[in-house]
Amino acid sequence: MSDLQPREQWNTRLGFILAAMGSAVGLGNIWRFSYVTGENGGAAFLLVYLLCIVAIGIPILMAEFTIGRKAQSDAVGSFSKLAPGKPWVIAGILGVASAFIILSFYGVIAGWTLHYFTQYITGGLASEPAGGYGDYFGGFITSTFHPLFWQFLFMALTIGIVYGGVKKGIEKSNKILMPLLAVLVIVLAGYSMTLGGASEALSFLFTPDWSALANPSVYLAALGQAFFSLSLGMGALITYGSYLSKEHRLPGAAVSVAGLDTLFAILAGLMIFPAVFAFGIDPSAGPGLVFITLPGIFDNIAGGQLFGLLFFFLLAAAALSSAVSLLEVAVAYFMRKFEWTRQKTALLIGGIIFLLGIPSSLGMGVLSGVTIIGGRDILDSADFLASNIFLPLGGLVIALFLGWGWKKADALQDSDFGDTTVGNAWVFVLRYFAPVAIFIIFLSSIGLF
Repeated sequence: MSDLQPREQWNTRLGFILAAMGSAVGLGNIWRFSYVTGENGGAAFLLVYLLCIVAIGIPILMAEFTIGRKAQSDAVGSFSKLAPGKPWVIAGILGVASAFIILSFYGVIAGWTLHYFTQYITGGLASEPAGGYGDYFGGFITSTFHPLFWQFLFMALTIGIVYGGVKKGIEKSNKILMPLLAVLVIVLAGYSMTLGGASEALSFLFTPDWSALANPSVYLAALGQAFFSLSLGMGALITYGSYLSKEHRLPGAAVSVAGLDTLFAILAGLMIFPAVFAFGIDPSAGPGLVFITLPGIFDNIAGGQLFGLLFFFLLAAAALSSAVSLLEVAVAYFMRKFEWTRQKTALLIGGIIFLLGIPSSLGMGVLSGVTIIGGRDILDSADFLASNIFLPLGGLVIALFLGWGWKKADALQDSDFGDTTVGNAWVFVLRYFAPVAIFIIFLSSIGLF
């Protein structure tokens, strides 16, 4: 897409906020947040997580929005415009690379959620399968072709939304999905609170065990979850910010996105943990909590089939909103780079990402013996490379760029903060505090801390 062509823009500020929230709200808010909270002591972890959102998440979120809106370009083009010929562009390159890698395996897992959703519609999971839910899940993901069909279907939905453009595709879909997800998570949380485990769940989530704070892993887990929950470092928020006009103020939008994303994660905890405690399940059951443990719980509650149907629709829809933002990062870059049409780029890049995801799916079955990084299978290796290396490094460069690579007066003006106490505190955090915290996450994630 030539720079001479008018750049697409959001139709409304609300549409932008909902789209950015859609990028942040994904499987990480429901699936990952629940088991990470369970593994790290509940309320103590939640408290540290909230502090990390405020102290690190929102400042970097603001940085990405500011960079995108100022440059009016994709993740790579933004740094090329604002700092031509300088190495800051590595942040954009890491973002585009992360989009390819993450969406390749994200589409596989999201395809599983689509499969479970349709099974609850058809009644295939209305009662416990022969051999139990563990065997059912294992048999499904190790199949050669069955998971690929659902991965393809999920990617087709993602491509279709991005194909439609910023206003008619991304903004319109998020205006439908985000309010619907909010209603669903509130309804499901309300029902879960009636199952008998509400008091234990509320105590677990909101009554801190202060002794848990003596464990350093709680701080690292909270910082990592806050970082990844908001989709920081992957270029999505830079790209979405670039479609925003200069008339809309950024600080309020950043706080709204971070606040709604965090509220959604807490509601997801209120949806899952009462059911977990009601049936005596270990809250630190890990990733299998969603695909194995929860279906077993649904099987034993009144209206369980409807609960399961709504829950997996919630998962699939949340995954779709995040996948759209990942694909848009890559599509926006290649549209500008090669002056392709949006439609051609969405089909081509989306198709390539689907093909890249096939080994991650087959790695559960016929390629299960293949290991790449540190003995990890294909999917886990892709996840490790993107989530533990590319994203933290991208976020680190973004923080350093706005803190040190951009003239402070310009950064304050372009962010809408102005030369205020809050604005100066924001720059201070990006210069000193956030880089140190992100670097610690990075060293921890690769096993050096």
